[in-house]
Amino acid sequence: MFTNYLKAYLRNLWKNRTVTFLNIIGLAVGITCSTLIFLWVEDEFNWDHQFTKKKYLYQVEDNQTYDGNTYTFPATPGPLAAGMKADIPGIAATSHLTWTNQALFSLDDKPLYEPGNFCDPSFLTMFNMNFTEGVPATALNDLHSLVISREMATAFFGTADPMGKILKMNNADQYTITGVFEDLPRNTSFRFHWLANYQAFFQRNQWLEKWGTNGIMTFVELKPSADAAAINKVFYNYVDSKYPGASMKGFIFPMSDWRLYSAFKNGKQDPANGRIQYVRIFTLIAWIILLIACINFMNLATASSERRAREVGVRKVLGAGKGKLIGQFIGESLLMAFLAVIVSIGLTALALPAFNSLVEKQLALNLLSPLHLIGLLAIGLLCGVLAGSYPSFYLSSFNPVYVLKGLKVRAAGGAVFIRRGLVILQFATSIVFIITTMIIYQQLQYVQHRELGYEKKGLFYMSQQGKMNDHFDAIRNDLIHTGFVSNATLSTNSVLQLGSNTGDFEWTGKDPKKQVLITVENVSPQYISTMNMKLAAGRDFHEIAAQDSNNIIINETLAHIISKHDVVGSLITRDGGKEKWRIVGVIKDFVYNDMYQSADPLILFCDPVNTYTMSVRLKPNADVPKALAATEKVLKTNNPGYPFEYSFVQDDFENQFKTETLTGRLSGIFAALAIFISCLGLFGLAGYAAERRTKEIGVRKVLGASVSALIRLLSADFLLLVLLACVIAFPIAWLIGHNWLGNYAYRTGIRWMIFVLSGIGALLIALLTVSFITIRASLANPIKSLRTE
Repeated sequence: MFTNYLKAYLRNLWKNRTVTFLNIIGLAVGITCSTLIFLWVEDEFNWDHQFTKKKYLYQVEDNQTYDGNTYTFPATPGPLAAGMKADIPGIAATSHLTWTNQALFSLDDKPLYEPGNFCDPSFLTMFNMNFTEGVPATALNDLHSLVISREMATAFFGTADPMGKILKMNNADQYTITGVFEDLPRNTSFRFHWLANYQAFFQRNQWLEKWGTNGIMTFVELKPSADAAAINKVFYNYVDSKYPGASMKGFIFPMSDWRLYSAFKNGKQDPANGRIQYVRIFTLIAWIILLIACINFMNLATASSERRAREVGVRKVLGAGKGKLIGQFIGESLLMAFLAVIVSIGLTALALPAFNSLVEKQLALNLLSPLHLIGLLAIGLLCGVLAGSYPSFYLSSFNPVYVLKGLKVRAAGGAVFIRRGLVILQFATSIVFIITTMIIYQQLQYVQHRELGYEKKGLFYMSQQGKMNDHFDAIRNDLIHTGFVSNATLSTNSVLQLGSNTGDFEWTGKDPKKQVLITVENVSPQYISTMNMKLAAGRDFHEIAAQDSNNIIINETLAHIISKHDVVGSLITRDGGKEKWRIVGVIKDFVYNDMYQSADPLILFCDPVNTYTMSVRLKPNADVPKALAATEKVLKTNNPGYPFEYSFVQDDFENQFKTETLTGRLSGIFAALAIFISCLGLFGLAGYAAERRTKEIGVRKVLGASVSALIRLLSADFLLLVLLACVIAFPIAWLIGHNWLGNYAYRTGIRWMIFVLSGIGALLIALLTVSFITIRASLANPIKSLRTE
């Protein structure tokens, strides 16, 4: 019996090749899209999976409240790691970790910059680093011991054994290689190629011994029996007990939340934001695309039901019950779905390299993985049942008396209504995708072209190495004399990311109960002119930095907090008045850190000695490759022994929006594919509608109807459905754009244009889709369609 059903079904598939092709391709494209998205989602949920102690590992976070707002930072006091291990029950191990930095390593005449961190020896066992050589428990016991990745070992030593070999760091200290670990995968929170003993870092930064200074990350491993909530209660005021008056209110943050739930709002996790929102968005998109593909199947199956009416009639006369027919048609639907799954596996394999390049991941579809195999089978089963459910009930309901008498099966009003409703749903969803993509694009355009308060183009920077700080005046003069450079300056950080802040400044009239979090930045006198910033009041720093060692420049935001009047000449103090600075200038606000927000309060100190970054401003029409070559030559002359590495602020600025840009690109791609799938169904429905009205078209042509009139007649119904889809999609897209994606696009004054263009686009796409069918039907010879009458 099963063999007979299979043969009949395969004959039916071949007989209706066009519908079969449209169904399989539509389902396969939908399954491919959802598979790619689910692979991406799987990778996001598997972040840091290589660390076997993941459920016991935590990072210490620091809540600080200023002016009624609580901010969350990962910076902690230096003594905290040892203190927590000694004083708080339930903690198995702790470790410091510095911020990742590019250090220069050299072997003979081979210098390379490599990213890495300083940590405690316990870090290696806490995070179960996978060593290929050396012993993790003892690898960092010595002050100048060094463990490196396999990639770094290959870069320096090739295939030779690196154990015991010596590398010089930053042309100063020599470090002995005591271990080699496997390269970290891409889906991990760390990006280091080397790790060294924290004590070597601490010897050069002994300010970290103070409880009142936050400047290092701290990680903890809990005992299996420990309760994280109980530890957080004890830990909340722990730092205050060591340093009375400390603003830090600490808590431990689980590794399982680092990737997806790292957004904080007013000191608490914000589950509505963070990377998890992108996981939710794309998971929803995957299911929507699958639904659109299934709708195609439903529409084409019910629309072409007349072709199988006699088959249903004969089977019913021969005793087949409705349930048996439903089972048969569901089975056919499942077979179609699994054929689509097979096609989608090939499409996925073809699409994965490009998709990996786009999302910067190393995703793979592993058919030997139970999870992937079960996932594909589940998708096929779901699509088969979902897509075949309504057609099977509809086909099995035909009255055998009518169909065997040769009477035409007239679609029930409910069937027609459902079919049209499904078409509207398809296109409404696709239109929402289009509008959402345009909103994301406009949002990015707004932020990327907003006034920053400085000129980012033609500005590059580099970390200070060796004697760059000491020789800065000579370097700056030589750079200007190259003819490519207009200015250069020193600062603590790149202008886009200012990392240091504090809340212990005072001024006349300040509420003693109110703390204001202020960003602080050390700069050289050329900073404002190099960045092309503007002064709102007062003056710039003197060319000789020492003359302004007790003077500061603040931004407009801080000036408005201090006073509604002119603040130039006012004093700002700290430590009970022991430290005093006079405000000599106010700069116009410039945007840093968060590109979506306005500027935070800021103080610039004229202190070029305590800086770590050098920024260079090129002349407007400078030849960039030649300018970089000239800069490299100047640096090698004044600071030999260090490779020239730099970053352009423009590139860093664009990288700030990598996630948003990726979201926009993926939304655009999936919107296009959703439209494609919808058009496949529309194409099939248009063809079937034209086939049913063949004789009507012939009669109309005989009676004098023009080709254009017939095209309008055949296209009108479909265009009306798409127009209704636009009416439904617009308010949904409005809500998404206004409440979910932010309000930036609406400030540009083109919100109506986005909706109008998307509506016109959807109508044009629908018109182009049905035009081939309608034109062909309108041009057909009426004699052929009427000769049997």
